[in-house]
Amino acid sequence: MAYDGLTDFIRTLEKKGELIRVTEFVDPVLEITEITDRISKQSGGGKAILFENTGTAFPLLINALGSDKRMLTALNTSKYENISRDIETIFKSLTKPVQGFWQKIGMLPKLGKIASWMPRTVKGRGKCQEVVHHEPDLNILPILKCWPADGGRFITLPVVNTIDPITKIRNVGMYRMQQFDKNLTGMHWHRHKVGARHFEEYKKLGKKMPIAVALGGDPMYTYAATAPLPDNFDEYILAGFLRKKRVKLVKALTQDIYVPEDADIIIEGYIDPEENSIWEGAFGDHTGFYSLADWFPRFHVTCITHRQDAVYQATIVGIPPQEDAYIAKATERIFLAPIKMAMIPELVDMNIPPEGVAHNLIIAKIEKSFPGQALKVANALWGAGQMMFNKMAIIVDGTVDIFDYEELIKVLSQNIDPAKDIFFSAGPLDILDHASDKQAYGGKICIDATRAHDEELRGKSLIGNNVYDVKIDAEKLSETFAEITTVNSSFLQKGISFLIISIEKNKNTSVKTLARKLFELSEFTNIKALLIVDKELNINDLSMCIWVSLNNIDPLRDSLIIEAKDNNSIAHICIDGTRKTLEADNFQRDWPNAVISDTATIEAIDEKWASLGLGEFIESPSLKYQQLVKNKGAIVS
Repeated sequence: MAYDGLTDFIRTLEKKGELIRVTEFVDPVLEITEITDRISKQSGGGKAILFENTGTAFPLLINALGSDKRMLTALNTSKYENISRDIETIFKSLTKPVQGFWQKIGMLPKLGKIASWMPRTVKGRGKCQEVVHHEPDLNILPILKCWPADGGRFITLPVVNTIDPITKIRNVGMYRMQQFDKNLTGMHWHRHKVGARHFEEYKKLGKKMPIAVALGGDPMYTYAATAPLPDNFDEYILAGFLRKKRVKLVKALTQDIYVPEDADIIIEGYIDPEENSIWEGAFGDHTGFYSLADWFPRFHVTCITHRQDAVYQATIVGIPPQEDAYIAKATERIFLAPIKMAMIPELVDMNIPPEGVAHNLIIAKIEKSFPGQALKVANALWGAGQMMFNKMAIIVDGTVDIFDYEELIKVLSQNIDPAKDIFFSAGPLDILDHASDKQAYGGKICIDATRAHDEELRGKSLIGNNVYDVKIDAEKLSETFAEITTVNSSFLQKGISFLIISIEKNKNTSVKTLARKLFELSEFTNIKALLIVDKELNINDLSMCIWVSLNNIDPLRDSLIIEAKDNNSIAHICIDGTRKTLEADNFQRDWPNAVISDTATIEAIDEKWASLGLGEFIESPSLKYQQLVKNKGAIVS
């Protein structure tokens, strides 16, 4: 079923008990974010929230796709596998050899069904153009300032429509937009994105670039804009397939570009390649850290149109999990079949945990049949569209439950020989990655946790497949090494050869030197893996340690492998998950702060919570992470 705008989707969510209405005024500056952060971090993603009093004429919908249940409701299916199966069926029917006239005739209904999902332009005005503002003023919209160190207010869920000036092929992407004036925003697209490539083509031609930004409408427009589709594949085809109804497009009023006729709000405008860029940001981003200010194109707004019953849709991103984690989970499940069929036939399943913030961690399980297959799979993943940004790929056998993290860690401990099963590479990274020495380029790691074939063993040793009884005296360790503050040895008690240590880091601290000294101790002889983090982390909170460490590492730079003394001894690996500094690490780039609310906003929401109809009081998640923040700005130092 297709939804006729956000109001239609809101009605459906309300019937399912998945919506909270807030009638009291809540400020779009910081307060809406603080409330949403509390709700969205509840088990299962909480509920969608409709803020009806935003200080503007527009209500604001947020966290609309922030649970599996709501994501499936938007997709009009009971489980993601149904969609993946549909894709697989279509792919197989269109690619299998067809011989004979009658077999070819039999294909026509399938082709006709696919044709019915193709976007179509229609004449006249659409619902999205019921109200027209020829003198546009973005201040009519409840645009959010999300986090205290943000550079300003940001449109956070824009469906950005652009066209290649040469091929005329459309792209639909999602790039945040900072508001600078009533008719001026930035356009934050990264160098790897199609929109940025279109911009470069207009720049070569010396022409202004027409753009139309859609907000709201069927939730599938929003989802399609985030989907990892191949270049030159129209996202509205995917939207049509998912909603089982073609997307109707109408021409924008002031730009030569088409937009979904049933969207809630359309912002029309252009970028002039001849203009200087604008200093945009900082912005509390989906990594859980601020993306720092940089230069991006200026987007000039020429017209705003909207429906009579328009709803402004927004999202927030920050420390996971947030709404984007559930959107990413839908992508993981939906695109499993295409990845398997097109590139990795041995792939059984994959998991992209929220702590990996989309790009930092992929766990894949495979049906292994030959030595070296795990590395082959990792290289294939690193060559697959947005998977190229991945930093850590863990590959396991097809029998492992990759969604049971304790089982997964046990498998890692049992199967990994650090001397043979860990592989490093380098390549493109997400532009938001703050840990690499060079922006958007750095190290990658593949961890092969599959059962080793004989060819993959060190000599005849099965050393990688054993768990050892290890005990650590944490108090004695702290007395011996002054920089060590706490030790988490709980995994050792479960027969898992993994230890987490936090340290107080200063300009004289060398994490690798410390690790070498530790592995020289007799009690560390049978410890395979060591993670070292900053003292500010709660090392008993594995989710926090994984999220922060994955953000903080360049795997090639920050991994230390201690070779085994012989084939009867184990090798070791230490990963330095600490914050990198100029003094201790000669790290030259600015290091961002973690994203949390300020004390004043937390207290304001605490005080008004009971009057907002939000249910039982929820403490601010930001309180848990306050120790990670070093000052009030976006930059640590």
